[in-house]
Amino acid sequence: MEKLKERWGLKTNWDVIAVFIVFSINGSFAAWVAKPITHFLGLSPETISPWIYYPLRFLLIFPIYQTTLPIVGWLFGQFKFFWEFEKKFLGRLGLGFLFNSKKNG
Repeated sequence: MEKLKERWGLKTNWDVIAVFIVFSINGSFAAWVAKPITHFLGLSPETISPWIYYPLRFLLIFPIYQTTLPIVGWLFGQFKFFWEFEKKFLGRLGLGFLFNSKKNG
């Protein structure tokens, strides 16, 4: 736990446990939210090829997961950790411009 606290900049064992809980809950939550959306769109492995359905479902779950991660983190008192995590992660994907507060001028 000490290595994780140091690496993630967390102070207590509870913080580390809360981070694990948030990752777990949010993954399930994102998949749960995506299910009725795919159903509403008429997408299922029965209506289209599973080779198309599952990549589409993943592409739907990904933004839901990224959007809800700081929210679920906030519920567990870890908003700051997950907000920084999101900025770093999306920056690595080339989407860092979403968080760039500098104005071009």
